[in-house]
Parts: sequence; C-alpha cells; structure tokens
Amino acid sequence: MSLRARLVAATSLVALVALAIAALATYTAFSTSQLKQVDEGLQRTHEPVEKIIASGATGIDLEHQIEVVAPGTYIELQQEDGTKLLSIPSREVGHDELYANLGVLDDYKLPVSTQPGDADPSRFVTLPATEGSTELRVRVSRLDTGSYLAVGQSLHDVTESRRRLLEIEALVAAVALFVAGLVGWVLVRVGLRPLHRVEQTALAIADGGDLDQLVPGADRPTEVGRLASALNTMLGRIRTAFAERDTTEAALRTSEERMRRFVADVSHELRTPLAAVSAYSELFDRGARDHPADLERAMRGINLETARMHELVEELLLLARLDEGRPLERKAVDLSEVVVQAISAARTVAPDWPISLKVAEVVMVVGDAGKLRQVFDNLLANVRTHTASGTATAIDIRTRANSAVVTVRDNGPGMEPDQAARVFERFFRADASRSRRSGGAGLGMAIVHGIITAHGGRVRLDTRPGQGVVVEITLPRDQAADIIPTD
Repeated sequence: MSLRARLVAATSLVALVALAIAALATYTAFSTSQLKQVDEGLQRTHEPVEKIIASGATGIDLEHQIEVVAPGTYIELQQEDGTKLLSIPSREVGHDELYANLGVLDDYKLPVSTQPGDADPSRFVTLPATEGSTELRVRVSRLDTGSYLAVGQSLHDVTESRRRLLEIEALVAAVALFVAGLVGWVLVRVGLRPLHRVEQTALAIADGGDLDQLVPGADRPTEVGRLASALNTMLGRIRTAFAERDTTEAALRTSEERMRRFVADVSHELRTPLAAVSAYSELFDRGARDHPADLERAMRGINLETARMHELVEELLLLARLDEGRPLERKAVDLSEVVVQAISAARTVAPDWPISLKVAEVVMVVGDAGKLRQVFDNLLANVRTHTASGTATAIDIRTRANSAVVTVRDNGPGMEPDQAARVFERFFRADASRSRRSGGAGLGMAIVHGIITAHGGRVRLDTRPGQGVVVEITLPRDQAADIIPTD
C-alpha cells in the first residue's frame, strides 16, 4: 500500500472512530434524557392518582376517575398483604389493552422497612417488551395507607425516537466519513506534492547523473523541506567528494607526469657526463696511459665530468631533503652580510657583470646562513648564465612590516610569460636543446624556491621581454634582533 493510501486510510479510520464515539455519546445522552422525561411524566401522573385513591372512591367510579386524569396509563393497586385492589391495562395508539395484569407489584414491591415519612418511597423499573408491545416504564410507590401503587407508561415513542436517531446517526456518519475520506485524499495529494517533486528530482539525478541539480522546497519549514535540505546537503557533499577525487586524480596524474619528466631529465643530465667519462676511459685504455699529453687530457676530462655529476647529485639531494621537510639550521643571520659574501664571490668569478647593493638597514632573520648564501649565489649565477657580459644587477635589502625583503633586479633581456610561469620547476630551462652552454641542469631556481619556502618565506618573479628580471624574496624577520640603521 502506498504512503498516500495509508495516510487516507488512517485519516478515515480516525474520522470513523471519532464519529462512533460522538454517535455513542449522543445516543446515550438522548436515551437518558428521554427516559428522564418519561420518569418525570410518571411522577406528575401518580400524584392525582394517589389523591383519587385517597378520596375513598371504589369500583367503577375509581377506575373512571383514574382514566380521566391518566388516560392510557397502566395502573395497579395492591394491599400490603398482596390483595389486588385495582388493575387498569395500558393502551398504545392503535392497540387494545396492552400490559394488562402484569403483576408488577408481585415482583417490585418496595421494602417493608420504608417508612411512610420518607421523602420519596418509590422506585422506577423498566419491564421488557412482550409480543406486540414495547417496553413499559413503571413507577412503584408505597402509599401512606401501606398499600402499593404501580403507574406505568409505554416506551413506544421513546423506542421510535431512538431508532430514528440511530438511522440519522448512521446516515450522517456515512456522509461525514465519505467527505472526510475525500478531503483527506485531496489534502494528502496536495501535501505530498513537494515529496513527489523530490522523488522526480532524485530520479533525474539517478538517471542523468547530474549532481548539480538541487531538490526543490529546501527553504520550507516542513518535514518535506527538511528532507529536501538533507538531500541537497548530501548532494553537496557528494559533489565535493567527486571534486576532491578529480583533484586528487589530477594531482596524481600531474605528479606522475612530473616524476616521468624528472626521471627523463635526470637521465638526460647524467647521460652526457657518463658518456664523457666512458669515452675518456676508453681513450685511456687505447694507449693514453703511455702518452703524457693524452693521459692528462683524459684525467682532466674525467675529473670535470665527475664534478659535474657530483654537483647534480648534491642539488638533487638538497631538493629531496627540502621535500622531506627536514629541519634547517635555525640561527640569527645578518641578511646583508650573506648578500655581501655572495656579491664578493660573484665579482671574483665574473667581474664583467657589475653588481650594486643598497641596504637601508641591517636586517636579521632566523635561518640557515649556508642555505641562504646558496640562494643568492644561484640568483647571481643565473644572471651570468642568461645575460650578456656587462649586464648590471642591483640588489636592494629593506623591511616591510615584520618581513625582510630582498630584491634582485637585472637589466637583461627578460623572459617570455610562459617561461616565467615555469621558472621554478625542476629541470626547466628556457633553451629547449638543453645545451650546457645555455645553463646548468635547470635546478637553480627550484633550489631557490625550496630554500625560501623552507624558511617560511616567499619568492616572486616579475619579468617581461626586454625589461629584465626582478626576483623578490620575502623572509620572516627576527623580531628579537634590533634594526641597525646604516649610513
């Protein structure tokens, strides 16, 4: 059975129970009221009858006087010893002498202990219906003379009223139940309409797989509204989970691609020096050991290529340690001193590339002085590698809020936007041929980015073709150190 049918059935059942209770209460109240009216009528009737009996009338005259004041009423009079003094049968409309000689007082006499001075020495009894008649309501009383009087009235009209009431109640209950069922069906249909929309949306999502749809009615403060809100929340979490899965898969694919490219780049970088070492070894085996000039050239070449491989391995090892998050040395470092040392070394190696330094204040940072020195060595080495002789480099050290900022600016040819976007990637080189004449292994800027990030800082590159390259490094300043102004 569907939910709609169960709701309608439940509504109809509740209406049926309510109608049955109301009908029972109405019937009981009506019957009690009718019987009370009959009892009140008998109470009014027995008074004139008792007066006539007390007057001393007897025989035909007594019966005649009683029938005048209580026509159609059942009357029975009996002495205390059981001698019957009077018996007048009752009559219903269209019937002759019903309820005659019933002997009511033989069965329903009042107790002898009842005293003549009692407030109401009487009782009411209902005699069951006999063939061709209905029930008889009788008032039995004990007179002051000690005799007993029974006054009765037919319940024909009461019974008919009860029957008509039952018929009316049954008809009203049937109509009311039908109307309640019809109204309940309409209300349930209207009430479940939002739930039907929820069902349709859920089926559409299940069939089409479109998780961007929303279940309508979530803003309503109803049970269906809360259901729609819960479904929308569930759909949102599913969308988030799928998005995270897609992001994770994309990251895995990117990582796999980077790993493949990394392996290919490492293989490419190592292949040349390994081939050179192999060639020099072959040259040694072919007789260079017996010729001093060839021997010297072979040994010098082996040493050069070995140093090249050693440098590459050291750079890769440094990047691996940075990736693992190994702690760096944490000491107070004078940033200007580190930059000055890097400039001094660069001027010694390549005096044709002029370098200027501007320091507004001596700035202290917390970090590894050796690693920070490597950052500036790599930056200055990049200028020498990728710019022509005579290219000027300007370095500026200053503070910004709680950070130390170092800007390295050259007036070289600059870079294309797509090259600048990849400059911090490992093994990235602007020269697609990867010639050694156009740079090293392509790890310098990746090491710069890794070291600065490990120090909790940021590195940003700004460049345009023909406008040089600007590298801005931001590091957390050592708050415990004083800033010493310089001249």
